[in-house]
Amino acid sequence: MVEERMGDCWSYTKDQFDNLEKHTQWGIEFVEKYTKFVKERSEIETNYAKQIRNLSKKYQPKKNSREEEESKYTFCRAFLMTLNELNDYAGQHEVIAENLTSQIITELTRYLQDLKTERKSHFHDGRKAQQHIESSWKQLEASKRRFERDCKEADRAQQYFEKMDADINVTKADVEKARQQAQMRHQMASDSKSDYSSYLQKFNQEQNDHYYTIIPNIFQKLQDMEEKRIERLGVCMKTFSEVDRQVLPIVGQCLDGMTKAAESIEPKTDSKQVVESYKSGFEPPGDVEFEDYGQAMKRTVSENSLSNAREGKEKPTSKSKGKLWPFIKNKNKLSLKLGSGPEDFSHLPPEQRRKKLQGKIDELNKDIQKEMDQRDALTKMKDVYVKNPQMGDPASVDPRLSEISQNIEKLQSEVQKFEGWLAEVEERMPSKSDTHRRSGFYETQNSTTVSNNCAQDRERPLSSPDGSYTEEQNSEIQVKANPNPTSTTPEFDDEFDDEETLPTIGTCKALYPFEGHNEGTIAVAEGELLYVIEEDKGDGWTRVRRNEDEEGYVPTSYIEVLLETNAKGAMTYI
Repeated sequence: MVEERMGDCWSYTKDQFDNLEKHTQWGIEFVEKYTKFVKERSEIETNYAKQIRNLSKKYQPKKNSREEEESKYTFCRAFLMTLNELNDYAGQHEVIAENLTSQIITELTRYLQDLKTERKSHFHDGRKAQQHIESSWKQLEASKRRFERDCKEADRAQQYFEKMDADINVTKADVEKARQQAQMRHQMASDSKSDYSSYLQKFNQEQNDHYYTIIPNIFQKLQDMEEKRIERLGVCMKTFSEVDRQVLPIVGQCLDGMTKAAESIEPKTDSKQVVESYKSGFEPPGDVEFEDYGQAMKRTVSENSLSNAREGKEKPTSKSKGKLWPFIKNKNKLSLKLGSGPEDFSHLPPEQRRKKLQGKIDELNKDIQKEMDQRDALTKMKDVYVKNPQMGDPASVDPRLSEISQNIEKLQSEVQKFEGWLAEVEERMPSKSDTHRRSGFYETQNSTTVSNNCAQDRERPLSSPDGSYTEEQNSEIQVKANPNPTSTTPEFDDEFDDEETLPTIGTCKALYPFEGHNEGTIAVAEGELLYVIEEDKGDGWTRVRRNEDEEGYVPTSYIEVLLETNAKGAMTYI
């Protein structure tokens, strides 16, 4: 019974060790699984931050002139601020990934190694204690069996001695020998009893220590190890959330920055920028007149009035075509793309031309300043070389200084050239209070080609508001360049002879002098006040009167028209 009870205890203890071993192994695997989870989360954060940064970089404005053009608009600046905030937002996700790696993954990886070592040590001690108690039990069993055997041998020897002693036929020597043998067996049994008693006492002590001290201590250590593992997991899970919480203030600032950028958008300011960039100053075209082909058509004085009668009949619709310039794309128009226009920006309206020239001058001045800074730096370097020849040859700097001086002279000459053009534009522009009524684009004409048809060394309207030359205007140039302009005379004369005196519909002020060489035109001086009797029909000419006997056509772009409020077409187009 004792043996069976001891076997049950040992079997139960061994089973408990097996259960604990399985459970602690599962706990380690769970820590490894959680570490892998955090690692994958960190990789997701890293990849997400990388994608956000790439997205922000992809939509960043390119370093070109278009960027400067876009920076004028509030919605473009707001989008750029949003991209910058988004880049900072991506940085916070990188911080999350870094903190997850340093505060959780690295710590758990190191802890796993310590946990495995500690677990191995505890189970090694348990198995060692189990082996020791089993060995002690085996020794006790061996001494017990030996004691039992010796006792049986002593009983048999005693019985044999008594038998020999009772037999009268046995010699005295045989009886003595049997007696000595019985005494020896009794002594051996006594010794075996002493050994068995000693082993039993020792085993009971070891068994008591095993079940009440050693095994409980090992179980307690395993319990402590398991509790520390669970506690460490709880700390890591809390850190997992705190890592996100730590970046929330900065993420909130990024989101607030995006909101602030969106609130900074000003639609009216942007629309004013568009108007300022693309306004032409031209007046809207007048009404299209009814052309009755059933009777002789009374032609309206227009650009064709300056050409011969035959050409006017070949192109009866040219006037209407000229009126619709805001809605017609001309295949032959001059390109206004950057770098494709003339160097002096003469293809632009005066205000736009002034802005372009001023911007060019500012760029050249910046380049000059850079060159001068380089020159000053090289000059200081040369002085150092002169004072300390061992540091370098002063003559080695001279070629670069000479090159910089030439660059500065070249840039200064460019500045003077553009300043001259700017001064010319500013002289011809009216005061700021009058600029909103200015209209037309200008082109300097060759005085030798059209000296008989227009003012020498002056500008006149030849192009549509987008800077393109229409076919009608090209034909006008060809007609006016004709050295024999007599064919235009009857047309004007007929109109003036047939028409009655037209009423005054407003006044105008001459912005530039106009000599009026062509018949049907009238010469005006700069600043002169005239009466308007027929507004521009879309052909670029306005009919004015100086007095009752002196009237004619002047370029619309040369005057500032002030129509009466009840006059037709009094509204100007910008």
